Amino acid sequence: MERQQIIDGLVEILKTVRTIAPEKLAGITEDTDFIADLNTPSTEMINIAAKAEQKFGVEFDDDDIDGLGSTVKDFVDLIIRAKERE
Repeated sequence: MERQQIIDGLVEILKTVRTIAPEKLAGITEDTDFIADLNTPSTEMINIAAKAEQKFGVEFDDDDIDGLGSTVKDFVDLIIRAKERE
């Protein structure tokens, strides 16, 4: 799975998050920070991770989530690592 495909999938997930303004989803890159750039509440990050597990058919370890940063790149890397473990 290509990194851009994962980013596109994450954008689809983010469109369902009411606390994120839709206009902020245009031009998301790996450097986009969920908290600083999208004003995502930290509590919402867990929900995004759960939706990512479903969308990409992966399962994250608790350690993965505990050490997760707040950038799109961090999420992309997490998804790729989880896919590689399968």
